[in-house]
Amino acid sequence: MINVTKTFLPKQSEYQAILKKAWDKEWLTNRGVLVKELEEKLKSYLGVANIIATTNGTLPLQIAIKALGLTGEIITTPFSYVATTSSIVWEGCIPVFVDIHPEYLTIDETKIEAAITPQTTAILATHVFGNPCAIEEIEAIAKEHNLKVIYDAAHCFGVTYKEQSIFKYGDVSTCSFHATKLFHTGEGGALFTNLSALHHRLFYHHNFGHDGPESFQGIGINAKMSELQAAMGLAVLPYMTAVLKERQAIVAAYDEAFKKAEVQTLKIRQGTQWNYSYYPVIFKTQEQLIKAQTALNNEQIFPRRYFYPSLNTINYTNKEFCPISEQIAERVLCLPLYNGLSVEITKKIIEIVKGEL
Repeated sequence: MINVTKTFLPKQSEYQAILKKAWDKEWLTNRGVLVKELEEKLKSYLGVANIIATTNGTLPLQIAIKALGLTGEIITTPFSYVATTSSIVWEGCIPVFVDIHPEYLTIDETKIEAAITPQTTAILATHVFGNPCAIEEIEAIAKEHNLKVIYDAAHCFGVTYKEQSIFKYGDVSTCSFHATKLFHTGEGGALFTNLSALHHRLFYHHNFGHDGPESFQGIGINAKMSELQAAMGLAVLPYMTAVLKERQAIVAAYDEAFKKAEVQTLKIRQGTQWNYSYYPVIFKTQEQLIKAQTALNNEQIFPRRYFYPSLNTINYTNKEFCPISEQIAERVLCLPLYNGLSVEITKKIIEIVKGEL
């Protein structure tokens, strides 16, 4: 069975050797030596000043909203994973959807200002499939209207924009280290900010509000990464160059095959060093997508309708009309892309998809 993705696993012996450090100390959580080591190595690898490792990739969004003191309306994208919207609602705010760019698939920056009201406190935008938003334009809008900016950068491990880590942009950026992601800790995530005071606030929010072992800075929850998760990250990190190289080769094969085909592929924003995280194809019609998906499934190949549905249509939102997102969500299919996907299977996927066009 060929799924849309597959977890990259280092040698089990390598994971166990790293985990032994925690085992010997009998310290498995509460920011042990492995979590701290992983954070330092990720700061170096990613070129960032601050990072807080977390137990998953959704809690960082919720913590960011809380730490920034957001209320009222938050402008966001309908084309993202549901966690982006659900985090806004979970924290008692109202998501206001702005439609997306038809080629980059990120929030359409030219439509943001029209959605701003006196109740707007922030913009929460997603870098879609690792493809950056229009960062400069969003920052200018936020500055003019005194809004905070959070970037859901769940897919963005290793992405740079204009030679800077994508995690350096916005008031807060978040990432997912889920097992299906490019870099993973089994389950996990991270918070990033360049602002030292905000970093401190994010830190105590992720650790029950602790400001030292016997004092509390304020309210908090438990979002700490465990030593078991950190050990996986430390075992995976040395393989990242090889992981990226192999994924790049698969993307190149897809690009070559579909450059003259009647499907749309992702346009990467200029100035981006992309990470080959996903390979979406957008069909002309939903019927065409379903035919291709069915043909692939019949060969035990399982792509994913991702992102689907458009989030402005789910039952706990205000259902703003976002025609581009709604149309693309109905027609987008992410093809299998992972380390270990063979040349033969890649060719087979291409043949089946092109045969249904």
